[in-house]
Amino acid sequence: MALISAHCYPLLKPTSLILPSSVSAARTPVLRRLVRSGTRRPLQRCLCSQYADERHPAESPQQLERLFSNLNKATMKHEPGSLTSSIFLVAGTTVGAGILAIPAVTQEAGFLASAVTCIFCWLYMVVTGLLVAEVNVNTMCEIGSGGVSLVSMAMRTLGSAGVRTACLSYLFIHYALLVAYVARSSDIITNSLGIPLWESATLFSLAFGGICYFGSQRLIGAVNGFLVVGILASFTSLVVVASGNLQWSSLLEANFAAAPQSIPIIALSFVYQNVVPVLCTNLEGDLSKVRTAIIAGTAIPLALFLVWDGVILGTLPGIAGNSNVSDPLELLRSNNGMVGPIVEAFSFLAIGTSYIGFVLGLSDFLADLLKLPSGQNKPLPYLLTLLPPLVLSQLDPEIFFKALDFAGTYGVLVLFGVFPAAMSWSERYSDELQAPVAPIVPGGKVTLGVVMGGALLIIVSEIIKDIMQLQGIH
Repeated sequence: MALISAHCYPLLKPTSLILPSSVSAARTPVLRRLVRSGTRRPLQRCLCSQYADERHPAESPQQLERLFSNLNKATMKHEPGSLTSSIFLVAGTTVGAGILAIPAVTQEAGFLASAVTCIFCWLYMVVTGLLVAEVNVNTMCEIGSGGVSLVSMAMRTLGSAGVRTACLSYLFIHYALLVAYVARSSDIITNSLGIPLWESATLFSLAFGGICYFGSQRLIGAVNGFLVVGILASFTSLVVVASGNLQWSSLLEANFAAAPQSIPIIALSFVYQNVVPVLCTNLEGDLSKVRTAIIAGTAIPLALFLVWDGVILGTLPGIAGNSNVSDPLELLRSNNGMVGPIVEAFSFLAIGTSYIGFVLGLSDFLADLLKLPSGQNKPLPYLLTLLPPLVLSQLDPEIFFKALDFAGTYGVLVLFGVFPAAMSWSERYSDELQAPVAPIVPGGKVTLGVVMGGALLIIVSEIIKDIMQLQGIH
């Protein structure tokens, strides 16, 4: 009979380790004491090998390497995260409401310039996501537990000041985007069913929030996968219908001077880093799988964004450099009656996948912030996640684009641009911290400096532009 053996070895050097008596006690306050006192509690790496019978030695070829095992406490069975589900989770979280705004912010630049900008933003956001994963797994190794959020990561690497800034940025981004998602989805449901906006918003929040709260990992993965398949199907239909009037020469239009102003919205469209901690826990800290999930999961939205932008701008020749058209998508819908229903379906599915990812990320963040036990669904974090966006989405009919703009400029570029590089810098080059996991982003200080400097440059330029606009108004 085939046997499976598991051998666990500490990730850190034994001479530097002091084990606490309880893993569950390793929350953020304990983490702070451990860092200050120079002690570490190692999360063990499990090396599992399968061999035919007892006559074979334990040194058989390794088949699986992970930091820990996800164990179902009810069935006592090992439930490893699925790489395919993880890819769908990243892709579904990335393809959200931001894609709907891309043609509006790239129309002045034209397709060629916006495509270059989109690829650049994708590479940038892949790097920052990998930095988040690197710091997250290293933090898992130190506190001896999965489910590590940005709070614990920031406390370990940047201290209390970093935690406060990270918390504010994280909350701002997530609430702003959840408000935008609820507002847009309620418009779609109201147009389809003819019910009041507040009923549509409540129905959407209860349905998708209930899936996040009551659903298991497998159910959430299945729902997310179904929505992603629906996105691909509706997107294909939209491309087929809209591309009938595509003028290929329009795709060569480029106004590179106007490209930088689209970076905040495009960067926002590639936000998925909020689910990286969930990803690392589901995949049991296996960084090779996490890397694959991030790269493959964001490559799907990149292809969708490029095709989407090309179809919209390619059917509207002469739009590059034209600031008179407020929303090219609305112009296309008015010119082609078949586009409207497909756009509504695509928009709803895209918002649904992102909503699931952001609800999971924010509820986990709030649970860690409130120091609730990990691994248990508590109603309070979900109520704090779902209710404020539901209320705020009904206050301003134009809140969709406003929320996206502010979240992209002052939230995403701070939390998912500056912060990952700053945390990684502190972790790699601080004498007080140890990094059991080798860096998965090459380039050392040069790469980290470029990541931080690029985000700060865009933020400062946007602040100057907003100040000049305010002065022009007054």
